[in-house]
Amino acid sequence: MTPQKNTTLGEFIIENQSEFRYSSGELSRLINSIRLAAKVVNHEVNKAGLVDILGDAGDTNVQGEDQQKLDVYANNAFIKTLTNREIVCGIASEEEDDFITIKGRNEKNDNKYVVLIDPLDGSSNIDVNVSVGTIFSIYRRVTPEGTPVTIDDFLQPGNKQVAAGYIIYGTSTMIVYTTGHGVNGFTLNPAIGTYYLSHPNMRFPENGTIYSVNEGNYVHFPQGVKDYIKYCQSEEEDRPYTSRYIGSLVSDFHRNMIKGGIYIYPNTAKDPNGKLRLLYECNPMAFIAEQAGGKASNGFERILDIQPTELHQRTPFICGSLNMVQKAEAFMQKHKRS
Repeated sequence: MTPQKNTTLGEFIIENQSEFRYSSGELSRLINSIRLAAKVVNHEVNKAGLVDILGDAGDTNVQGEDQQKLDVYANNAFIKTLTNREIVCGIASEEEDDFITIKGRNEKNDNKYVVLIDPLDGSSNIDVNVSVGTIFSIYRRVTPEGTPVTIDDFLQPGNKQVAAGYIIYGTSTMIVYTTGHGVNGFTLNPAIGTYYLSHPNMRFPENGTIYSVNEGNYVHFPQGVKDYIKYCQSEEEDRPYTSRYIGSLVSDFHRNMIKGGIYIYPNTAKDPNGKLRLLYECNPMAFIAEQAGGKASNGFERILDIQPTELHQRTPFICGSLNMVQKAEAFMQKHKRS
């Protein structure tokens, strides 16, 4: 069934519920809850310059990074919404030290899904009015229903995701998500508070002309990444490519999916394991990329096949148009350590 533009997100969820692997309605309610929380966060993002919600919150998260005030607000908004609706049995957030166990009214954990979330990606851009976003990932629990969730429910490889998506708070606010049946984008009409299907069947072009990487760290990059960047800059065939780097994964990814491009966040001498979080950022974006015809890897291995060992595990990340990622991987392979 081809999705029709101007379908509301609520209508789309109902019409496509049969495509969910476990069609109980619970996953539909979960996505609806994320939609609600996104509207709350969007309202705060849009008025951030008018109220005392910009700047540092005076604390750091588990990653050792300064928490912005909107980071804290977004984290609380998503956790509160998901908890109050009693539709998940556990939540893991980039902003929390450990996962959160959710109990239902009967004090049991009868719900089937866990959510992992980056409440406000790109938050260092908040003070300068650049687009930020939310990234979410949904898994079906592996422990028995009716028991408390454990770390095993969260440490699942990305290929076990049942849904993933992101919200981008920009010139317009969009929810882009997949349940394993393609990728669709919905734009918020702020006048009535409703999301409408605006980007059906989103696809990465197989080739692109944009590369997104923080070239300020060039001297610390692996040789394979350096060689690929030089390839992007060379005046041959359809090159040089255009360098575009916003510093917000959601924003860079969204642009590259629409226009064609590659996003690279490699390991460096300072961060030998990479900096992006596997569970909160890389897995959901990799799932979306593959559903949109793109590719995501750490340079040597498919992101979705990595078995997590830690809740806040980091990994190098290369993601985008299929042919561009494959070319970058080829440069990486030349310098693979034996």
